[in-house]
Amino acid sequence: MPGVTGPRRLAGQGLRAWAELLRVSALFTVPGDALAGAASAGVRPNRGTALAVGASLCLYEAGMALNDWADRDEDAVERPHRPIPSGRITPNAALTAAGALTATGLFLASRAGRPTLALSTALAATVWAYDLRLKHTAAGPAAMGAARALDVLMGATATLSTSRRTGATPPAGAAAARSRTTPSVVVPREAPAPSEPRGVPARLTSWAGGPTEPFASRRATPPTGTRLAELLPSAWTGGSASPTGQGRTPTPLETLASKLAASAPRPVVESAASTARFPVPSDSRRAGPPGPPSWPARFGVPRGALLPAALLGVHTLAVTTVSRREVYGGSVGAPVAALAVTGVLAGVVGRPRDPGVGAVVAGGLAAVYAGTAGRAFLHAALNPSPQLTQRAVGGGIRAMIPFQAALAARGGAPGIGLAVMGLVPLARKLAKRVSVT
Repeated sequence: MPGVTGPRRLAGQGLRAWAELLRVSALFTVPGDALAGAASAGVRPNRGTALAVGASLCLYEAGMALNDWADRDEDAVERPHRPIPSGRITPNAALTAAGALTATGLFLASRAGRPTLALSTALAATVWAYDLRLKHTAAGPAAMGAARALDVLMGATATLSTSRRTGATPPAGAAAARSRTTPSVVVPREAPAPSEPRGVPARLTSWAGGPTEPFASRRATPPTGTRLAELLPSAWTGGSASPTGQGRTPTPLETLASKLAASAPRPVVESAASTARFPVPSDSRRAGPPGPPSWPARFGVPRGALLPAALLGVHTLAVTTVSRREVYGGSVGAPVAALAVTGVLAGVVGRPRDPGVGAVVAGGLAAVYAGTAGRAFLHAALNPSPQLTQRAVGGGIRAMIPFQAALAARGGAPGIGLAVMGLVPLARKLAKRVSVT
């Protein structure tokens, strides 16, 4: 039945061509960005996390399609088997797919809030700038690293923004971790007995030449119903004698001073009992006025996501630097530098500050990451042939999954880290059919 099998065969070839163009086997390295960001924000994954994952997938695939469109002439010489040089996909189709995927990614990010849309716009601009301009410049690896870092920040921001809108609370583990790092001390205070007034009221009384007895008790209130304009003339003549002959009545200026003293704030002193019950740290200082919020807070980015984003960006920078020589090989410095970076990153991620189950899981996942990326970089450093260099790039890309899992466990979510590791068998199985590079 050639009339039936023919179209099916063509359709299968078309799907395989698009799978190669979009490098679908590398898609499994994308969801971990948003999940690691959510874990670093101390919030359970929610609808915002799902939207961030969808946006990340679309923008990642848009970058893949745009990459082959921009390199179509170069691939015609170096990689004639690629979908565009081989004629299986037209350049216009690849460019249209890149634009449509970018628009879809931005739409999904907008559903998670304006801060997420702003980060996704910056991510899309970075991807397009890399593919069209920065790829063959010295800024190319840094641009790729920035794209991965923005992806992590987008996931953290989308998750936190959605959690705030829905009124969800962070996990108990995250709340406990924050309480250990930033304890809140509430010190009840008691007001002492009224004492001799100081400041402006006291000076007004001394200028009037009157006594300070009206200030001895704050319950004593001056007579009311007299306007200040009516009191001023008598302030020059002093007070009058008391009808009962027991002293003299205060002058109007003294009465004004008494009112000011009664309205002045009372000094607050911590009692010994309250201090013993709620001790204040010895290094505590008087809190000043709050300063302006930092730039991450202005854009809704949690501070806890900055370090994971930077670490994943550094790993991406190292892999991209190695990939610049994957066609011709011959570079020893790039694999050696990537191997050193892998060791440093594994040491940072595998030793979180807070001990516990998360620390144990993070240490184990960091070891898996170091073995996956380090072995490939070591082989390329010992023999920088094109084949081993390309394998090093593939190993660095696949190592992103255990690295993302370790970042999630380091952020206090070992369950999310283990779930991310579940993507490894799927990525390995699909990589046998479609190359990740």
